[in-house]
Amino acid sequence: MRRTVLADTGPLYAVVDPRDSRFGRAREDVARLNSERLSVAVTYPILCESYSLILRRLGVNRAHGWLDEMRDQASLLNPSHQDYEAAAGLISGYPDQAISIFDAVTAVMGKRLAMPVWTYDHHFDVMRVEVWRGD
Repeated sequence: MRRTVLADTGPLYAVVDPRDSRFGRAREDVARLNSERLSVAVTYPILCESYSLILRRLGVNRAHGWLDEMRDQASLLNPSHQDYEAAAGLISGYPDQAISIFDAVTAVMGKRLAMPVWTYDHHFDVMRVEVWRGD
């Protein structure tokens, strides 16, 4: 069975925008994912957040192309009602942190599915989620 990482918006966006400060790192991460034969999973909330960001910043053509790539290359995962409930509870456990519902759902699913999260966001460390770093 192939090991899978659960992707966050940061690297998914960075890999498509050469102007992003983490573009080079994201490209290196993709090369490492491929060399280690790791597959990528994306939750539908992260798919929506990433698509919207790409659409706003890079335009409709790039957003549509990216969406097609995700549908072809990533495993898309739908959170359950329980995942959303657990995410809301997780957020309330960190009242001093600006944790998005997108990140909290990804954290909950990463823990539940025993998948490390591919992210550049420190909030996943705060939430004590296993993080995959390409370095």
